[in-house]
Amino acid sequence: MNRKADVVVIGGGPAGLAAALQADAAGASVLVLERDKEPGGILQQCIHNGFGLHYFGEELTGPEYAGRFIDRVKQTGIEILTDTMVLEFTADRRVLAVSAEHGLLEIEAGAIVLAMGCRERTRGALSIPGTRPAGVFTAGCAQRLTNMEGYMPGRQVVILGSGDIGLIMARRMTWEGAKVMAVCELMPYSSGLNRNIVQCLVDNDIPLKFNHTVVRIHGRERVEAVTISEVDVKTKRPIPGTEETIPCDTLLLSVGLLPENELSIAAGVEMDSVTSGAVVDEERQTSIPGVFACGNVLHVHDLVDNVSHEAELAGRSAAAFAKHPAPAARAHRVIAEGGVRYAVPQMLSDKAEGKIDLYFRVGDVYRGAALLVKSGERTLLRRKKPIMTPGEMEKVTVDVTGLTDDVHLSIETEG
Repeated sequence: MNRKADVVVIGGGPAGLAAALQADAAGASVLVLERDKEPGGILQQCIHNGFGLHYFGEELTGPEYAGRFIDRVKQTGIEILTDTMVLEFTADRRVLAVSAEHGLLEIEAGAIVLAMGCRERTRGALSIPGTRPAGVFTAGCAQRLTNMEGYMPGRQVVILGSGDIGLIMARRMTWEGAKVMAVCELMPYSSGLNRNIVQCLVDNDIPLKFNHTVVRIHGRERVEAVTISEVDVKTKRPIPGTEETIPCDTLLLSVGLLPENELSIAAGVEMDSVTSGAVVDEERQTSIPGVFACGNVLHVHDLVDNVSHEAELAGRSAAAFAKHPAPAARAHRVIAEGGVRYAVPQMLSDKAEGKIDLYFRVGDVYRGAALLVKSGERTLLRRKKPIMTPGEMEKVTVDVTGLTDDVHLSIETEG
């Protein structure tokens, strides 16, 4: 089946739905391709509250947040094909997908929005010694089993990693009657939001062990225990003599998220080695003209509200390109240095002007430091912040009118 659409959105999660709504509002015909049986993405299994405080000004659960966007989509002419897997897209904006209902689809798009989200790192990425018993789950898998399938993954739990999903599952499993023995974090700081540390761990008396990791999994048929060890702060290697064996039947892994960019890489999109997402300009356009990226496929967010705002920008930009396909030239780089791990966007086009938002993460915990944004000898912004941590994405707004040089972001510490 051959189809045409002004804007094709790959992914029907929070980013894809927000992008589709903005593209539709701009007058574009929009087709959303979603591989799951229903739109909404990961939010459908996030039954806890805390979503929507910035976007809607009220506290919602994940399904409620997704439901508001789904209801808006139903009031438009946006078409969503669920249970549809995208196989590839090309530089000339042709999308090949397969669907149980429609068979093989070849779609000609005026513009493409990449909104495929992200996936979890698995045990295979960690190389933990031991056998391969039942009872080892990623935190997101355990969340789906508990919240959507009605299964309890285990009763005595150790969690490796302090990402937000792991913190939330520590609370969820405690409330369901399990005993969470400990949350172990390799780094000297958490990779999750501070509010989740307080609400999920502190409020439920769950111990958080910084500078610790799992060095062995015990058990053949089912997890029987794990051995944890303190690690050296600099080398991250286990310190002999600090091992502790904790009896448990379940190990949850919350050790980071990876943007789902196999399609992007296959199409030849330029990638950022730090974010594992595409290199984009201020309109979220990738190195392939007419292909835009947003949400967790671009860089991992900690707040879905930010995902929605970024996706709306990508949706508007995609609709504008579909109407007038005139690619902007890349004029300046946005360079993260001096304590800043990455910045998005990584490029500014020759059309960039006025105030734009720069999203960034730092590589360490900084207290009382300042973010410095410069272009040549011109200081665009210097803002002192009480604390900046790797677990929380930061945003600043700068005026890029009249730039003649690259933009540099760095951390300025006292002394």
